[in-house]
Amino acid sequence: MTPVTLWVWAACAGTVLLGAAVADLPPPERHYDILILLPMSSTSHRNIFMPVAEALAERGHKVVMLINHPLESRNPNITLVFHGLDDFRPENISMFRIRKDVQEASRIYYEMFEAVSRKFYKVPKVKRLYERRKEFDLIIVFHMMNEIAYPFVHGRPYITITTVGVDATQSAALGNVLNPAYVSNFVFPFPQPLSFYHRFLNLLLQIGIACYWKSMAMSGVQKELSSQFPDFPSLVEIERNQSLTLMNSHFSLDTPLPLLPSQVEIGGMHCRPGNPLPQDLESWISGAGAAGVVYFSLGSTNQGVTLPAHYRDILLEAFRRIDQRVLWKTVGEVDGVPENVLVRKWVPQQDVLAHPNVKVFISHAGLLSTQEAAYHATPVLALPIMADQPRNAANIKGAGFGLALEWEEITVDLVLETLRDLIDNPRYKASAEEISGAMRDQPVSPKDRAVFWTEYVIRHQGARKLRCPAADLSWVEFLMLDVLAALLLAVCVSFVLLKRLGRAVCRAVCRDESKEKRD
Repeated sequence: MTPVTLWVWAACAGTVLLGAAVADLPPPERHYDILILLPMSSTSHRNIFMPVAEALAERGHKVVMLINHPLESRNPNITLVFHGLDDFRPENISMFRIRKDVQEASRIYYEMFEAVSRKFYKVPKVKRLYERRKEFDLIIVFHMMNEIAYPFVHGRPYITITTVGVDATQSAALGNVLNPAYVSNFVFPFPQPLSFYHRFLNLLLQIGIACYWKSMAMSGVQKELSSQFPDFPSLVEIERNQSLTLMNSHFSLDTPLPLLPSQVEIGGMHCRPGNPLPQDLESWISGAGAAGVVYFSLGSTNQGVTLPAHYRDILLEAFRRIDQRVLWKTVGEVDGVPENVLVRKWVPQQDVLAHPNVKVFISHAGLLSTQEAAYHATPVLALPIMADQPRNAANIKGAGFGLALEWEEITVDLVLETLRDLIDNPRYKASAEEISGAMRDQPVSPKDRAVFWTEYVIRHQGARKLRCPAADLSWVEFLMLDVLAALLLAVCVSFVLLKRLGRAVCRAVCRDESKEKRD
């Protein structure tokens, strides 16, 4: 049996086993109507929601998805509603231009939020769907940048999906305040264990980011929504009322954390065993021989057309000098491509990563790509651009199944040296296989977990028992500042009383001694 035949057989067998695992849940009590709101998202965000929608639809539930990207679904139980507003299009933004300019990035996204919030409920499709919101048994919302959808969930049971994994700000809204002594913010990761300086800076960042997002970034959205819905409460109040969050994380790829019952990890839910590749691509990858193939992709948002020319030239020269073939996924045209490089506008990424002849994945370290590389045990050269990607790159390096480089530091020689280390040193592949084993070793599949807890919230009419009492506390109550102040006051009063008592005793003793002397 040839290696290719063995790989195809294993992929088919894995698909059968995965299908059996999905069928482990008992049939639902009845078929539910579920509304999924994704009015502002990138393609990668949508790719996290689609497996959830499909899993629910496979159970017979009727799913309606409100999205900002045109899309089709073959499942008859999924209805897609495209609202048509073009104000939020991350794929049209040059991520390299704003990657180091936090102020400019904040300004761009802030303007997008306000623009969409002004127009959103004036779109006829959206308005009709809003008027039907009480017909749905449950509403599912993207946890970040989609506060414009909160009028839908006001007074209704709803859950969120956290696309970046664990978000400290969102976790705090549920009542689980994560300790900044060891939990870095997903945008600004710090090396573990955190030093005093990093713990101090991390605390300031977590407080600052939360305050900025609640009071500044969302202030315009709050104003717009309040003007359209006069009785609309604060966004923070609605956020606290979520019943559950499905988190795109797994402890095998991130810091293990204490989680509430209402925080359910479904990381890697979209991952699946590899399927056979198209014949031309299979022949090209297998034809690379023992040297193998390097796969290069910057994801769906960071399209190749935004890659600065000097970085492109460095990578092309490095690719020209390696022994491996290079499969480059990019929507843009690339000039001066070496003979060993194949450029494709689209490839079945998971099927490529599952191929035994793919040696390294050069990635922007998006969370979905990171999970897919880990699932398929493929070593990674991470070139993070922005957002959560530096954190994912740090996790890749920390887990030992890859290396990370900064764009500003790359040279032809550095890229060559790093690729050779990843290909020639067996420890990276061994670490990747170890991570893959840990990620796959679960008593229940992420898909089953997502389905079970979604139906659980519906069955229990919002599942108030999952709600942590800490979610209702103010920060003064949560930190027990009022109690500490009362204790401090009690100590001060006790000190004053003891001091006065001491003075009184001293005066009495002194008077007695003075009287004895006179006598």
